[in-house]
Amino acid sequence: MKKTLIVFVILAFFSLAVKAQTDYGAALGVGIDAISYATFIEATGKYFFSSKHAVQADAGFDGRGTILTALYSYHNEFFGTKGLRWYVGTGPSIVLWNGGANTFALRPHLGLDYKIKDVPFIINIDWRPAIVLSNGDNEVGAFGLGLQFAFN
Repeated sequence: MKKTLIVFVILAFFSLAVKAQTDYGAALGVGIDAISYATFIEATGKYFFSSKHAVQADAGFDGRGTILTALYSYHNEFFGTKGLRWYVGTGPSIVLWNGGANTFALRPHLGLDYKIKDVPFIINIDWRPAIVLSNGDNEVGAFGLGLQFAFN
């Protein structure tokens, strides 16, 4: 019983320390993943598993197909500006084309994330090129834009 209480106290303290260092712990929202040949409207979710490390999952839809993306991101403050952070990371993506061959890609990304002060919303914009691992061409001109609701 004593060990369980100690573990609980340590986990609670760690959880508070992580939240104190970040502006939010998780977020859900909508986004756009714009590639030269398609514009996907996405449902997106992000979760911080430590103060600077997050995972994000996106599911996007276009008239010609569906895109599923999972991203890891490292976040850091942008020149001491409260609420504004830069992030960088990578992750896999698959496009399921209607009536065509699926496309597998690696999606490195670099962007900015802004948590609006006193309002639970985040705006983000990123550059997320596609390094195609299956059929298709690499895509350098791919960008993402998102609006998310923040949870602590």
